[in-house]
Amino acid sequence: MNTPLNDSTVLVIATRNYGKTKELTSLFQDCPYDFQSLADQNIVLTVEETGLTVEENAMLKARKYMELAGLPCLSDDSALEVSCLNGEPGVHTKRYGGLENSSDQARNDYLLKKIRESQSTDWSAKYVSVISIAWPDGEIMIYKGECYGKIIPEFKGDLGFGYDPIFYLPELDKTMAELSLEQKNLISHRGIAAKKAIEGLKTRM
Repeated sequence: MNTPLNDSTVLVIATRNYGKTKELTSLFQDCPYDFQSLADQNIVLTVEETGLTVEENAMLKARKYMELAGLPCLSDDSALEVSCLNGEPGVHTKRYGGLENSSDQARNDYLLKKIRESQSTDWSAKYVSVISIAWPDGEIMIYKGECYGKIIPEFKGDLGFGYDPIFYLPELDKTMAELSLEQKNLISHRGIAAKKAIEGLKTRM
């Protein structure tokens, strides 16, 4: 990440997820801000996601990390919503089935088990991303993106993270984990939210 010229141009990416940090850094590479990580700010606290919605969690994390850093903070909260599970895992995506500290493989296996138990033939799903940016002056920005697909029972690809290997995109005939980072940024829920966020950030310069 770049060394900032002054505090007014710094934006802290508030996540400890390596895959998400990589994606966000790539998505905002042309944005007129100098991005830093929580590690750059020596912040070790993990903010608990106690919100009832993706939007609430995104705002909660952005605001808390902004208070800790004393700098504007950008936070992303994402969710996978599966139709036959009535929108689960939803806001519990990262800790679905009590598996927050388990591997992506374990969470994917658990999701597939739940879908099979539903005995539904509708495996359609969507990814949702909400990007929130909190500013020391009290302003909170919110941007949302969605990406539609379906869950498949076999794992394909090793380029993504989370549920990407089983999230299939019919129009591309690939899972999210089979896409390069550049391809993913063009169509993903996070990519869509980031495009909106970049336009909002430009108004702050």
